[in-house]
Amino acid sequence: MKGLWTPAWIARHVLALLVVIGCLGLGWWQFSRASGGNSLSWGYTFEWPVFAGFFAFLWWREVQLALKPPATTPEEPEQEPERLPGSPVSVGRPVRVAVRGSAADDDPELSAYNDYLSWLAEHPGARPADYPGYSTK
Repeated sequence: MKGLWTPAWIARHVLALLVVIGCLGLGWWQFSRASGGNSLSWGYTFEWPVFAGFFAFLWWREVQLALKPPATTPEEPEQEPERLPGSPVSVGRPVRVAVRGSAADDDPELSAYNDYLSWLAEHPGARPADYPGYSTK
């Protein structure tokens, strides 16, 4: 509980209180305008208290998270990430992606097109007619 009375938390408590009181005050102001004949203000009369409730919920949730931080699961104990020698940057595990067979293995037309693209990459100044498999069908 002592952690909720640091200067940062006191500022958060005061801010939350001011925002909730401000939203409720704006709701009351809109109610007085709606009572005076401004029909558009009826929607805002109910909207501002909803904003106040939402902000109060956010404040309550942050207090709960500060009191009981989420626990790590027993299956995944916290580990210190690896660090590169002489570097302040931590390095985690590499991402592993399953590699499947390419679609070119099943499609001869796609395979021929990929061969053509590879040939063009190897011969940057070549024209399409220079390709050995070029035909004028």
